[in-house]
Amino acid sequence: MKEKLILEISNAMAEILDVEQIAQLNGVLLQVVCKYNISMDEETTQATEETNEGLLRSFLSAKQVEGCSAPTVRYYGNTIQQLYKTMPKRVMEYTTEDIRAYLAVFQRKRKASRVTVDNVRRIFSSFFAWLEEEDYIIKSPVRRIHKVKTGAQIKEVLSDESLENLRDTCVHPRDLAMIDMLASTGMRVGELVKLNREDINFNERECIVFGKGNKERIVYFNARAKIHLLEYLNTRKDKNKALFVSLAKPHHRLQISGVEVRLRKIGKEAKVPRVHPHKFRRTLATMAIDKGMPVEQVQRLLGHVKIDTTMHYAMVNQNNVKLSHRRFLC
Repeated sequence: MKEKLILEISNAMAEILDVEQIAQLNGVLLQVVCKYNISMDEETTQATEETNEGLLRSFLSAKQVEGCSAPTVRYYGNTIQQLYKTMPKRVMEYTTEDIRAYLAVFQRKRKASRVTVDNVRRIFSSFFAWLEEEDYIIKSPVRRIHKVKTGAQIKEVLSDESLENLRDTCVHPRDLAMIDMLASTGMRVGELVKLNREDINFNERECIVFGKGNKERIVYFNARAKIHLLEYLNTRKDKNKALFVSLAKPHHRLQISGVEVRLRKIGKEAKVPRVHPHKFRRTLATMAIDKGMPVEQVQRLLGHVKIDTTMHYAMVNQNNVKLSHRRFLC
């Protein structure tokens, strides 16, 4: 209880004091409170926990109904639980200063990036906005906490040469088919591992995937992917309906972690840095826009709800910007 009290006071002062002053304050508080027996009324504590947990459960249920995936709902729950644990009080009593102090301490202690801190802020904003809409609180304490400014980073894509090096490094038909499916469809890795053999239409070179929120869409693959996928399926002796399975018996459905580990291994052998499933998706988006595909069609291809997300994924090639400048402005 003493530690909780000290932590709550430190969090409340985090915006006013610097790191060294916070450390000094903690030392003084520790010396003072050790002389006293401190306890919180048990009935009050239990009622607070029950109220907080009940509201959190209702909020997470609402997110599920809205179509959020199970991992997203878990992430929301874990993030809010951490707030409860660090700053234990009734949900209705949280203030803007409390949330700001929590975010400041979170960033400093975890050395979190601005993107991570803003993700936490967004989750809190969603939670307290829901509480406001449901009339549990009068006004969300996160309203006055603005979006954390994050620098725009140019994220890497795979060059044609890198893609060929990755393909040449594959020793198993499954890995080659997997790389070609990711590269030609731009699907998410979570969509890839859910695919079954029966989902593939080889005649039309397309398949139906279920994206975030279990939304259904059609993606398309090229002739190279078709050939390598058929070659891989012809080597299969198992009865598993999954499109991609583990190489070792009993050949279970390949999981996201399995794809990530395999791609990292292939990338390391091919001397291509930082190979991961999402890089293929970003590469496809960038290539499509560079070659003139309307951004609305790229948005549909990737399954994005907002076009801003598509533009965030697609990094326009600087050489094309240079050529367009000479063509239109010189």
